[in-house]
Parts: sequence; C-alpha cells; structure tokens
Amino acid sequence: MPNPQATESITPPSSETVVSISNLVKRYGEVVAVDHLSLDIARGEIFGLVGPNGSGKTTTINCLLQLLDYDHGQIKVFGEPMRPDSYGIKRKIGIVPQEVAVFDELTVRENVDSFCALYVPQSSRRRELVDRAIEFVGLQKFQGFRPKKLSGGLLRRLNIACGIAHQPSLIIMDEPTVAVDPQSRNSILDGIERLNREGATIIYTSHYMEEVERLCRRVLIMDHGRSVASGTPDELKALIGTGERISVETGAVSEAAIESVRMLPHVRSVEFTEGMLHVQCSNGAHNLSEVLGALAREHVDYGRVLSEPPTLNDVFLEITGRELRDES
Repeated sequence: MPNPQATESITPPSSETVVSISNLVKRYGEVVAVDHLSLDIARGEIFGLVGPNGSGKTTTINCLLQLLDYDHGQIKVFGEPMRPDSYGIKRKIGIVPQEVAVFDELTVRENVDSFCALYVPQSSRRRELVDRAIEFVGLQKFQGFRPKKLSGGLLRRLNIACGIAHQPSLIIMDEPTVAVDPQSRNSILDGIERLNREGATIIYTSHYMEEVERLCRRVLIMDHGRSVASGTPDELKALIGTGERISVETGAVSEAAIESVRMLPHVRSVEFTEGMLHVQCSNGAHNLSEVLGALAREHVDYGRVLSEPPTLNDVFLEITGRELRDES
C-alpha cells in the first residue's frame, strides 16, 4: 500500500515540465530498443519508470542523458532541447547508477568531493556541499573509510551522495536499493522522499514494485520498448480490474466448496495449498462476505482470514506477463 504520510509530504507537481520525450525511437540494427516512446515529467514529481529486463528503460535514460544517439524523436529538459554539449542542463542533473560507481582508492569524503568537483570548482562551496551530502546519507562516521571497508548498504548510500552532492534539480535513480538490507532500504527511501520535499524532481527505476508504489505519484510501464500503461498507481490498478486477494485458513475443504467459491461472480481463481484457500477476485463491493458465505453454506470451518488489496506488482505482472525474461 502507498505510504499515506509520504504521499502527503511530497511536493505537489507543478505545471512546469522538466522532462519531455516525444516519439523517441532507438534501434540497434534490426532491434527496436525504444519504439515511439513519449512521456512528460513535471517539476516536483517522483516519476516511476518500470518494466521487465530488456524493456528499454536503460536505453531511454541513456538517450535522455545524450549518452546514446537515437534515430527519431525529441528530448527536452528544463524546456530546452537536450544535446551532447548541453553542459548547462547537465549540471542540473544528478545520476545514481544501478552499479556502484566510486573510486576504490579514495575515501568516502574524497569520493563525494571528486564527483562534486565535476560541477562545482570552488573548493569552499564544495566543502559545504560535501558536508551536506555526507550528512544527508548518514555517512559522517565513515568519511575516512575506503569503499572496500563499507557494507553493501553503506556503499549504496555513498553512491547516492556522489550523485546528489552538487544539489541537482533533476535526479535519475536506477535501482538504488538493489541487494541492500531492509534497514538500509528504508533509509534510502526516506532520503529520496526528503530530496523530493526539498524540491528535486526524480526519475525512479526499480524492480521492487512496493518501492515504486510508495514513492511515485505517476508510473510508466514499458515493455518491448513501448509504453504499455501509465498513470497513478490507483489508476493502473483500476485499469486491470483486479480486486483483493482473500486468504482463508482452513484445515480441509471439499472440492464442492472450492467449486462453490469459484462460481461466485467476482472470483477469478481459487487455489488450496497447505491449509490455506487463496481466492483472487476482480473488483466487487462484497467479495469477502460472498466468499465466507459460500464457505459457510458448504459447512467449512475456517480460522484466520486475510484480505489484501491489489498492488502495483499485480498490475505489473498482469500487463507484462509472468514468464521469465533474459537478464540482457
């Protein structure tokens, strides 16, 4: 479920468009990596860009940053056409890549300072920014450590500090919580919300749909280089018409009882495994009472009952499919 507190504290998007991608096409030979993609991101948004492996997310971001040439389309950032030599625009952008990109021979502080120096030449100003970035990610006690001495979660936080030290207005975060423990993940997500409250517009990619649902006001789902769905998390859930998942603890249930539940008007699937009856429903006002009523009519004794609303992960799987994708 979305975090209500986070939703209330996030800066409302303005009418100003920070990123505009129109009819973008990128080909690699015969392969179309991005297929006529269009999107707009408003100032103050945390915008989710999600999709299976190979869907075109990374290619889209690299085209946005002018790290790749593209075959067709237009990209504007802060209202200006984005070109390879748009250095004024690029100074306003921060990048937190999926792979940790820091210098092993430098300390935490030296790493943050090195990345900040790419944008801020004045050492006095940079000292203030580096202090702020290190404090922001909670690495004050580790300033003299080299990266090989840091845990995975601390490395991720260093990666973020290097990407945001110059106080960018637009931040691109590509899978910033991969392979970190729950405490570090929560700390990173809290930090992203804080960056947004302080005015940053954020493009967020992740395979963790619960993170996207917590952070993002709008989400675009890509597949095979195209936009296959977009909207708020609630709009996307309504799009597929999936209702709650109902789980009922019961010692035994007859085939007749399972069939009675299966025949209910809003039931999409029924499965009984390891003492739990799992019922997937479409949208309906009284799904839970109807399921329990059907079980009562079949004289089924039950214990714990759990009703879960649909999640963004349900939407993702419904739209993009459940088959495994290659990692490339």
